[in-house]
Amino acid sequence: MSQERLWVTYITLAISTAIWGTAFIAGKYAVESFEPITVAFLRFLGATLILFPYMMYREKNIPKRTKKDWMLFAILGLTGIAIYNICFFMASKFAPVIKSSLVIASNPVLITLFAGLFLKEVISKKHVIGMVFALLGVLYIVSKGNFMAILQLEFEWIDLILLGAVLSWAAYSVVGRVVLRKFNSVVSTTYACLFGTLFLLPFTFMETTWSDLSEASMISWLSILHMSIFVTVVSFIMYYNGIQKIGASKASIFINVMPISAVVLSVILLGEPFEFYHFVGAMLVLGGVYISTLRGRSATKKEEIKSA
Repeated sequence: MSQERLWVTYITLAISTAIWGTAFIAGKYAVESFEPITVAFLRFLGATLILFPYMMYREKNIPKRTKKDWMLFAILGLTGIAIYNICFFMASKFAPVIKSSLVIASNPVLITLFAGLFLKEVISKKHVIGMVFALLGVLYIVSKGNFMAILQLEFEWIDLILLGAVLSWAAYSVVGRVVLRKFNSVVSTTYACLFGTLFLLPFTFMETTWSDLSEASMISWLSILHMSIFVTVVSFIMYYNGIQKIGASKASIFINVMPISAVVLSVILLGEPFEFYHFVGAMLVLGGVYISTLRGRSATKKEEIKSA
């Protein structure tokens, strides 16, 4: 892959994870009318209804799906769609923001370890340094510039839920890499959303009623629509394409762009103050992303020769 195409992939990954940050704003409006798991179900139900016609129109030669493939699709839906969202929204309801943000921000670290352990992906020195910088930036943001606040956190039962979110997303990213060896991002995302929606369905029946649906506000429905189309369909496909091109461990570093996006949008749309620690943290995250994707001249020349 040429350097120019590589930077296009990096920019695409940054945009996709920045779109994920908008889910925090949209989710805030959506939970005003619905319970957390119901929001997740409606989000992925909408995404599935969009993705299936799109997949059937675009993909004319989908490889034959075996029992193993269906199992992998089910694992994607269970881990990255159902379990992750249940854990995430439970944490949003019961855990302090600083604690939930801190634990979820550790996703790239675990993804890198999983990718190296199970997929044998090479973890370079630059990637480790970049990952450390990016993680420090996220920690600086969520601790509001006070690292001592992180050391003072006490462990509670909700920490197990947060750990479940981190483990499920790491599993989703690594299993997704395996699935992409045979299927493209559109097919992978479509079936992941389908299985995830099915797994979320029984929980939705337990926590919501028809009156909740009929009495929901317009802004809640629009927020769910946004999460279905842009946060799920568009950004997930973009992220999967990035994993396919540069690997799960390197692509995972861009997840740190998500909290920056959420902070910026909260300032613009919710009127929250932008503090100096936001700026410092953002610079650390962006610097970490740059370091982890920096390539030497010799490596670049080799890529150019291969692509010529």
